[in-house]
Amino acid sequence: MGAQEKPQGNANSMQRVKVYRLNDDGKWDDQGTGHVTVDYLERSEELALFVFDEEDNETLLSHRISPDDIYRKQEDTIISWRDSEYCTDLALSFQENTGCSYIWEHICKVQGNMHFNSLNHETFHTMNNELRELPAVELSTLPIILKIVTESSLADQMQLTELILNDQAFFQKLMDLFRICEDLENVDGLHMMFKIVKGIIMLNSPQVFEKIFGDELIIDIIGSLEYDPFVPQVQQYRKFLKEQAVFKEVIPFKNPVVLSKIHQTYRVGYLKDVVLARVFDEATVASLNSIIHSNNAIVISLLKDDSTFIQELFARLRSPTTSAESKKNLVYFLHEFCSLSKSLQMGQQLPIFRDLMNEGIVDIITDALQSEDKKIVLMGTDILILFLNQDPNLLRSYVVRQEENLLLGLLVKGMITDFGEDMHCQFLEILRSLLDSVTFTGAQRDTIVETFYEKHLGQLIDVIILSCPHDEVSTGKLAGTAGRVESQNSTKPEILLNICELLCFCVVHHPYRIKCNFLLNNAIDKVLLLTQRREKYLVAAAVRFVRTILSRHDEHLISHFVKYSLLKSIVDAFVANGNRYNVLNSAVLELFEYIRKENLKLLVKHIVDSFWNQLVQFEHLPSLQSFKVKYKQVFQFLTSFPILQL
Repeated sequence: MGAQEKPQGNANSMQRVKVYRLNDDGKWDDQGTGHVTVDYLERSEELALFVFDEEDNETLLSHRISPDDIYRKQEDTIISWRDSEYCTDLALSFQENTGCSYIWEHICKVQGNMHFNSLNHETFHTMNNELRELPAVELSTLPIILKIVTESSLADQMQLTELILNDQAFFQKLMDLFRICEDLENVDGLHMMFKIVKGIIMLNSPQVFEKIFGDELIIDIIGSLEYDPFVPQVQQYRKFLKEQAVFKEVIPFKNPVVLSKIHQTYRVGYLKDVVLARVFDEATVASLNSIIHSNNAIVISLLKDDSTFIQELFARLRSPTTSAESKKNLVYFLHEFCSLSKSLQMGQQLPIFRDLMNEGIVDIITDALQSEDKKIVLMGTDILILFLNQDPNLLRSYVVRQEENLLLGLLVKGMITDFGEDMHCQFLEILRSLLDSVTFTGAQRDTIVETFYEKHLGQLIDVIILSCPHDEVSTGKLAGTAGRVESQNSTKPEILLNICELLCFCVVHHPYRIKCNFLLNNAIDKVLLLTQRREKYLVAAAVRFVRTILSRHDEHLISHFVKYSLLKSIVDAFVANGNRYNVLNSAVLELFEYIRKENLKLLVKHIVDSFWNQLVQFEHLPSLQSFKVKYKQVFQFLTSFPILQL
């Protein structure tokens, strides 16, 4: 079959592509759209890429596949190369990922066959039909080994794995040969070695992994993967592992297996995430993750059973002679230890956290939360969250027993300190868990809740006051803790948002506290100062806070809103926002909808009687039209039954 006619083979072999050519200005010119296939050149045994126009079947491209390393696969849908015959760069952009992969595999196979043309065809024929033994691992046999590894069928792959495992010295001889190729700067040999090692890893055999990931071989295995023929520069994986990825042994491990597993885990992870990240399939990734998970479990099991190790760890953390740098590394290690404990079976995890609690880990975390190093504070909050995920009562019991409730105070302080957005959320998560009334009952809960409202609610409210315009607030309204909070200029909006989130949580979980803590301290009025902020999402947060309070359907609270006209600031903010459709607009309209649907008559009447002159300009909105209808119904109801009290 020649290049002058479109092949009539299986339609699945024809893949839809666009052909691009790089012009002199460095821009890609569209040469047309067609279908690509791999076929023989006319009157030749050489294979080529053909692209036939999808409209008239004319040949858009005829390219003889080169044995040289000129092809590049970009992302999942582009194959490009420098064409020596055209003296330009060409590219095929595929409509489907599968089409790109299909053609790419054909190019690689054609190139592979070109490398082996000088080898005996009959030998390959016998080898492919029945794989009985591996050739000796020598430089001259590398092409044969490569063909076996990369072109074996699924059944042959199982036989190949068995043959490799039966030869106890196979990998050692292969790595010896790799070092020889490297010493001789044998580029072709190194490229073949890369493909062989990659192909063996892709066999996805746990027994093979056990051998090649051992301490004796893994560095050379990773070294062989530095010579990817499809990457222009030789990679520096071993240099990184030896010079930059240095493990700090903060306390010497008595059991050598611990250090060996730690090193292996890091190297396997590096192989998975960096070295071969772009070629691994899901099954191989799952196998490597399983190795990492298993290693972590082994390390934690060995360390937890070594009581002297744990005792020495905490002794150094408590020692006043431990340097700041050493203490930081110890906290990092403790964090890693707690995180990796999740690798154990569920029944083994909780006892570890209980043992750590008995050793005084929360005292260590309390110190960490007072550090000026944000990373150490982050480690501390991470550990607390790990404890809460295991059993919140472990931490709650400690908070109740601790003198002066220092940890609770540090958590509140952390929430209003600018540690960064992620850490603000962590402090919020921890406080919500400690104050959760659903999963925590009894005297311990009451103690924590009581302490929070007596000592720390005012502290949070003061942050809001100091972050809003002062002409609306007299300093006499401060809760007395202003000296311990940040100033208006330095408080981040994210902090104020999280305070609102926590206050909404408190309203839902401690409704009995609204009257005795929120009303008596004018907390609702102060939270509504956020309606004066320029950040619309903060105004919306204040509206959600009001919406949460109203969801209690408490007549006393509703009367309080009417008596002190607390909704005025919300209406003012809504009117000032005008016709802009944003989060503020949505929050206020949702509040009005809630009041209408829940038939909160007193508020319906109050809003229309007090604020309709302001709201009338938005009367075209369906929400406000419905609200006005509800008002008329309420008015009619009151007229019919004047004796009834709303």
